[in-house]
Amino acid sequence: MPFDPATDIERLPAEPGVYLMKGKGGEIIYVGKAASLRARVRQYFGATSDTRFFVGLLDEWLEDLDVIVTASAKEALILENELIKRHQPRFNVNLKDDKSFLNIRLDDRVDWPRLQVTRRPKKDGAKYFGPYHSASKIRQTLKLVERHFQLRNCDDLTFKNRSRPCLQYQIKRCPGPCVLPVDKAAYHQQVGEVALFLQGRHGELVPKLEAKMQAAAADMAYERAAIYRDQIKAIQGSLEPQQMVSGREIDRDVLGLYREGSALQVALLQVRRGRMIGAREFSFSEPGTPDEAWLSSFVNQYYARGNPIPDEVLLPVAADEQEALTERLSDLKGKRVVLKVPQRGAGRKLLEMAEKNAETAFFQSRREEAVRHQGLTRLKKTLRLANLPYRMECYDISLFQGAAAVGSQVVFEGGVPKRSAYRHYKIRTVEGTDDFAMMREVLTRRLSRGLEEADLPDLIVIDGGKGQLGVARAVFEDLGIDGVDLVGLAKSRVLDGLEDEDGGTVRSSERVFIPGRSNPVLLKPHTDELFLLTHLRDEAHRFAITFHRKLRQKSTLTSALDEIPGVGPGRRRALLRAFGSVRGVTQASEAQIAAVPGIGAALAATIAEALRGG
Repeated sequence: MPFDPATDIERLPAEPGVYLMKGKGGEIIYVGKAASLRARVRQYFGATSDTRFFVGLLDEWLEDLDVIVTASAKEALILENELIKRHQPRFNVNLKDDKSFLNIRLDDRVDWPRLQVTRRPKKDGAKYFGPYHSASKIRQTLKLVERHFQLRNCDDLTFKNRSRPCLQYQIKRCPGPCVLPVDKAAYHQQVGEVALFLQGRHGELVPKLEAKMQAAAADMAYERAAIYRDQIKAIQGSLEPQQMVSGREIDRDVLGLYREGSALQVALLQVRRGRMIGAREFSFSEPGTPDEAWLSSFVNQYYARGNPIPDEVLLPVAADEQEALTERLSDLKGKRVVLKVPQRGAGRKLLEMAEKNAETAFFQSRREEAVRHQGLTRLKKTLRLANLPYRMECYDISLFQGAAAVGSQVVFEGGVPKRSAYRHYKIRTVEGTDDFAMMREVLTRRLSRGLEEADLPDLIVIDGGKGQLGVARAVFEDLGIDGVDLVGLAKSRVLDGLEDEDGGTVRSSERVFIPGRSNPVLLKPHTDELFLLTHLRDEAHRFAITFHRKLRQKSTLTSALDEIPGVGPGRRRALLRAFGSVRGVTQASEAQIAAVPGIGAALAATIAEALRGG
């Protein structure tokens, strides 16, 4: 029986919890939280000011409604976040995992700590610093630490199996604790200073280093004093691009919103100890979702994913269930967190700055979208295509060392890569190196599936000239494909008999072959249409090369262990983890090999005999 608001709402509990709206087939279309489930669900029906798109269609779409009662509004927040991540409902604010932001991990509980780069902080007792909005920024930070604070940067396996100091020791960027008698207390003191630096607590760190420098100079340890001097200079140099934006030296995140129609742009400014260290931007399409409800869901999801929680979060408006949300963030951080809407003073200025950033990011993305659309329009006109090439697919055939042939498919939508739609095709029916037959197989498989699922692109680009284009045309004819544009993109070629002013060769522009035309279209350099096609082709090459690099890594991982009966991939990994290399296994005794989990005495004897015999 479908959900009937007239009778079923009154049966709902008037307690906190989560409600799940289900469409046809049991699909969960929306997950919400409420302090009173009955009162909240009642708001969706009858006279309502809720302008969200799906609310007006609930009478038609809503088939069923489930509720889960929780002990408090805070627990409802936690459960809502888990259910949104699990089911990805189409009408919720779905904050996608953002893998472009990096963090630095420092575990100071181990004997010889090091800095590690990670994308997802964990609750493992280590310290995390960041997030860093660019890979170049994090490389710059790590380089500064290596040069002036001298922590090891090798992984644990390399550290454990070294027999002599590496190049980092030779250039005085590591004290060499892997093999040399380094003072552990002094090393951990360096680790503490690195943590202060990464936390931005330069006001505490610089006086400490200055005192050390003065003491070393008084003892005439001038080389050590010079190290402290260089550390101070490096820290002060890193401060130059960071401007004070708040007189209070606390950690804050500031959320700014900008709306136009259903488009919503968010800017999140990260202020640490009064200095702005970065900003993150998010784009959403949220037709009619009230700011209060949207903020509550966004803040809950963002910080539940392991992002660093500051002491204060400044919001443009009060979030739904803000008290419960404050309690939730305080539990995640382990200390009190304040959520507030500043009305005046420095907090209000920060909020205005965040809103200006959101507005700027919104119009920048609109300009970029307009440029891409202009490029697509020009491409359609230049090549006389039947469709605006919103979805373009490019195909390339690649071989690994003359074998392991694979076809690569990359997809652009709206002029930008859609990496979730990239595919590799292992060649199944072609022996040898017949590129044309391989291209026929890949296109036949892709387009046959596209016909069955009504999923065909606007434009297919084949990497190659007339020959490859002819193969694609034959596949189109065999399958009866109509309404999809097809071109071949060939690289530029040397123009015979022509030389430039310096006597060098002259090359043509990129050549586009079109069915029914004998001569290729030469795209003018530095145009949007040329950039789109070459970007698509280059992405296909990159995708294929990345795949082949993985194949090479797999092939080079084979070792003498693979030839020993009874040693499979799992046991090989266990042996290499235990001894570091095949040489380490060879030098180990039978008892040491047998002690490795999964080996045993009989297999250890076989391994020792095989390695020492060969």
